[in-house]
Amino acid sequence: MSILFESTEINGMKLENRFVRSATWEGVASEDGGCTQRLTELLGQLAEGGVGLIITGHAYVRSDGQAGPWQLGIHKDELVENLRKMTRFVHQRGGRIAIQLAHGGLFANKMLTGQTAIAPSKVEGFGNSQENEMTPHEIRDIVEAFGQAAHRAKEADFDALQIHAAHGYLLSQFLSPFFNKRRDNYGGSVENRARILLEVLKESRANVGPHFPILVKMNSQDLLDEGFTVEDSLQVGYLLQEGGVDAIELSGGTIVGGRFSHCKKGITSEDKEAYFRNAAQNFKKNLHVPLILVGGVRTFHLAERLVIKQYTDYISMSRPFIREPDLIRRWASGDTRKANCVSDSQCRDAALAGEGIFCVLEREQRKGQHES
Repeated sequence: MSILFESTEINGMKLENRFVRSATWEGVASEDGGCTQRLTELLGQLAEGGVGLIITGHAYVRSDGQAGPWQLGIHKDELVENLRKMTRFVHQRGGRIAIQLAHGGLFANKMLTGQTAIAPSKVEGFGNSQENEMTPHEIRDIVEAFGQAAHRAKEADFDALQIHAAHGYLLSQFLSPFFNKRRDNYGGSVENRARILLEVLKESRANVGPHFPILVKMNSQDLLDEGFTVEDSLQVGYLLQEGGVDAIELSGGTIVGGRFSHCKKGITSEDKEAYFRNAAQNFKKNLHVPLILVGGVRTFHLAERLVIKQYTDYISMSRPFIREPDLIRRWASGDTRKANCVSDSQCRDAALAGEGIFCVLEREQRKGQHES
């Protein structure tokens, strides 16, 4: 049996294999962030397809933190009931599911929130030019909002939660000296820039208890000039480990796109896969916290080697599961051909157009077969 199909545990959460569905904005929540039947069924398909741990798309923890349309929310108690229906649906299909907690920060969408964006500092040329630099009191309010969302996650019967500190959203903005120009205890040194993230971790732990798995998604680097570096990420990883995090998912890049993007196109050969693998290897050499690696994995045998050679403990994917929600079941059956995803990211364009996220190429091929 492949090491990828070994059973493991993360703080008591039993996982049937080492595959993780990385948080993916699905674009099918209701306008107020509510979980819909369509979203429930989409994640249920991943459970039926054999994914070891499913992580929802980023769910905003406060109304001013919404980053995109039809985004999942966990900012009010009224949303818990439908979230619980979703977790029950996944559990009935043998799955494990975590919810990702997030705040858009300066990339929150003012057209959707009706509120001025907040940020660690004002940065020209990015996000909303009207964003407010947060006061220490406002920082504390955000920490409490994450803690309250963590409580809702447990109430909704999620198996775990993940704190989103990657890709240029609020907590990632604090970590990055590109976005964080503060001169107080939340800016300057790596320890100061990581302070809010560690406070969110501590607040979340206080709200869910010691035996509820808490994961953090963070960048290995943000690929911006004078931004968050690989060296910074290792220091933050150590601080999170000491703070009691149960696992870290390692990514990179930001939502600003171009060469800074966390979502690369043109993954046409194995050497272009797992583009954060070197940073992951550095983590594994220096830290003992379980590591989840995301970023362009398309090939079963590469995924296997990454675990065997101790680059990572878990393999996380996003776009391949949009094309093939049953990919892991296929691989487990012995059909270990490369994932069918061509990494063109048309799936995101479909979601932005209001259709919800799906593989455009797959639909076109099926349409062609039907017409022929």
